[in-house]
This record gives sequence, C-alpha cells and structure tokens, in this order.
Amino acid sequence: MPLLRRMSEVGPRMHGGAVVQMLDPTRGPEVEAERAQSRYARWAATEHSEGRRIAALLPAGPVFLGLIPLLVAGIGPRVDRRLHLDPIGIGSVNRIVGGLLTGLGFAIAFKSIDMQLNQGRGTPLPVMPTQELLTEGPFRYCRNPMTLGTILAYLGMAIAARTTAGTLMVLSFAASLLLYLKRLEEGELAERFGEAYLAYKRETPFIIPRLPGRR
Repeated sequence: MPLLRRMSEVGPRMHGGAVVQMLDPTRGPEVEAERAQSRYARWAATEHSEGRRIAALLPAGPVFLGLIPLLVAGIGPRVDRRLHLDPIGIGSVNRIVGGLLTGLGFAIAFKSIDMQLNQGRGTPLPVMPTQELLTEGPFRYCRNPMTLGTILAYLGMAIAARTTAGTLMVLSFAASLLLYLKRLEEGELAERFGEAYLAYKRETPFIIPRLPGRR
C-alpha cells in the first residue's frame, strides 16, 4: 500500500502531467485540434515560388472545373429521372438565372484565388497557405469569398440544368466546405495571424457578404 500511494503521488508529475492528460478523454478533440493547427503553421513556415504555387493548383482544375460540374449538371438530371424527382422549374429563366450565378460565382472564386497566389503569396491549399492575411478585394465583403463563389457557380449550374439531385449535391458540398472552414481553417488563421485575424473576423461576415457601405 505505501508503494501504491507513492506511485499515485509521483505518477501525475511524470512528463509534465502527460499521464493525466492521456487519461482525460475530454481533452481528445482539443489536443487533435492543437496538433492540426501546429501542422498548418509548419506548412506556412515555407514560402514557395510562384511557379510552385501554380503547379500545386493545376491538379485541382480537372476536379473543380470538370468532375464536379459533370456530377452536378450531367449526372444530376439522370439521377432525377432514376429517382422520379421533379425538376427545378422557375419558368423559362432557368438558364438565364443559372448562367448569371455561374458567371458571378466563378468571377468571385477566380479573383480570390488570384489574390491568394499573388498578394497572399500562397494558395487555397492547406499545405501551401498564404503568407499574408487578405482583407481587401472580395475578402473585404466576406471572409471566404472563394467558397462563396464556388457555391454560387455550382448552384447556378444546377439551376440551369433544372436538377434537384444536382442541387442537393451542391448543398452537401457547401455544407462540407463550411464545416471545414469553421472547424479547422479559422483556428489555423487565428494561430498564424493572431489579433489581426481576430479583428478581421469580428468586422467581416463569414460567408454572406456585407453590403457596400455597411459596417
């Protein structure tokens, strides 16, 4: 018994309390988040050349400009027919509204990527993040304009194709992106840019743009 008592007293002090932390299940998600954020900070420690930044983005092109549009506007209508889903109908303006949303969405997304490549000296990819906090251009109106533009573009495609299944695909994709931004990227940005990001976060909407002139 004395030996067990001494071990219980010494144990929690071993390795700076690591034993206690390992036994505390409530610290699990926090520890994982800290590890993930530290990993992002290590990735951001290296600034890559413009050529490497562009090369890193090239594989994403076929996915975001080819595969996802094919799933939404090409496969979506087929799924509708297979599942007997009613098409989205807003009269003869489907293609007009869809085309406007797609064009606007891609314009916002590409402008955001261009700023990340040039002014931010990074990419949208977590392994090659921006070196500077972007707060101008489309980033002035919401904190995640690239995500906003992407969602609008794909939603426009779904509306133009009048596909219910495609619209549900877009909404599911949007939910996944927004969850990632909230759960991981915001913590990573706060870790790297500190009070500058926190102030920007307080003043700028998450995804729904602020109207010009409003604060």
